[in-house]
Amino acid sequence: MRREPQYTWMFLAGVLVAIGCGSRPQDAAATSQEQGGAKPVRLAQATEGSGVAPAPAGSGTIRGTVKFSGAQPAATHIKMDADPQCQLQHKEPVSKQDVVVNPNGTLQHVFVYVKSGLEGQTFAPPADAVVLNQHGCMYQPHVMGIQVGQPLEIVNGDATLHNVNCKPANSKPFNIAQPVQGMKSKKQFTAQEIMVKCACNVHPWMAAYVGVLPHPYFSVSGEDGGFSLNRLPAGDYTVEAWHERFGTQTKTAHVGDGETASVDFDFSG
Repeated sequence: MRREPQYTWMFLAGVLVAIGCGSRPQDAAATSQEQGGAKPVRLAQATEGSGVAPAPAGSGTIRGTVKFSGAQPAATHIKMDADPQCQLQHKEPVSKQDVVVNPNGTLQHVFVYVKSGLEGQTFAPPADAVVLNQHGCMYQPHVMGIQVGQPLEIVNGDATLHNVNCKPANSKPFNIAQPVQGMKSKKQFTAQEIMVKCACNVHPWMAAYVGVLPHPYFSVSGEDGGFSLNRLPAGDYTVEAWHERFGTQTKTAHVGDGETASVDFDFSG
């Protein structure tokens, strides 16, 4: 008879208890006021007859590269041997994803988005879900963006227990257990926030960061360090780049109809 890994069931009871006894989600506005932040900006849901429609898509583009200067931090290897189901899925050592410098001297996992310049425009959230997968006991992707009100589909791609503990300040927090491979859960964020961290209490090295925006103009730097904000209306914009270790940088750009503006960022270790 098939036996489940002892590790999984040792954690299952603890995680379910933690979920049942965790901190009570607070009202988003109250949370923002307690922290002394600005009142969260909310987006009306786009439903039939609601009168909420997306602003006309533009033809401008902001494109650039996130460079990295200075000494590259040494990779930090993750020890997964406590859960054999995690270890079995990796042939090579796995490193933390907090600082990933590409061979061309650029930086991965930088969230780049339009911070200002779209005031007064409304963008309905897409009906298609953004997927956050758990594979090899790592979140995929590590950094991602989503619109306010857009579905977030969370998938357990591993044959072991995961719990997904996301703690936004401006939306309702959630902590869900996924003990079975292939399980899917649907959630959404109701207010913008940069950034929301999601973690797994069973595997403490797991972390993902979600940028929640009321518009679709965001990107994440990849293996070449590049990013692109497409179909922007003509105008003047402030663009911000966020990295989990190195903080934020902002640049300004003007985009005309059919034009491409170049904006580069440079983070240092």
